[in-house]
Amino acid sequence: MSRPPSAPAGLDDLAGSVKRVKGPPPVHLWNPPYCGDLDIRIGADGTWYYLKTPIGRLPLVKLFSSVLKRENGRYFLVTPVEKIGITVDDAPFAAVEMRVEGEGPARRIAFRTQVEEWVDVGPDHPMRFETEAGTDGLKPYVHVRRDLWARVSRTLFHDLASLGDIVAVEGVDWFGVYAGGTFWPMVPAAELEGLT
Repeated sequence: MSRPPSAPAGLDDLAGSVKRVKGPPPVHLWNPPYCGDLDIRIGADGTWYYLKTPIGRLPLVKLFSSVLKRENGRYFLVTPVEKIGITVDDAPFAAVEMRVEGEGPARRIAFRTQVEEWVDVGPDHPMRFETEAGTDGLKPYVHVRRDLWARVSRTLFHDLASLGDIVAVEGVDWFGVYAGGTFWPMVPAAELEGLT
């Protein structure tokens, strides 16, 4: 029995559609019709849920993450023939491991996401830091691809902050970190005491 054209696929249908794609999915080229929402949620820690139950199969999560797309602030899983809305609590990826080589402006930093994808911080994968609502803390992120970001875990953020320097940027001293030939400012040095 086939489903109506406007109804979203189930998890297995969606996985089957994605598996038929050869090579890395060219998600940025696909603009299929919207088929509704599916009860998939990515938690703030990067855990994927289907019908409120964690998806425990990493290959399936990796498959779905490869067809993730963000449009107008919403997240979708897309195939060449359908676009299905999902919920993302914060960022769709979580940075769970950090690799550091070198020091100062020559330092290289790479992060591994929960779907085993490594990204090297630099012009193609910038970092950003946002103030965490209701606290004096910061939420660090690294760009993964196509307006999709990974939130850096609290533990890794402390490791990242331990590499920090104070550098003048347009006449203001900032605390931040060098990576990929760029200085990534976190917070004005005058506010450093409140950084958590």
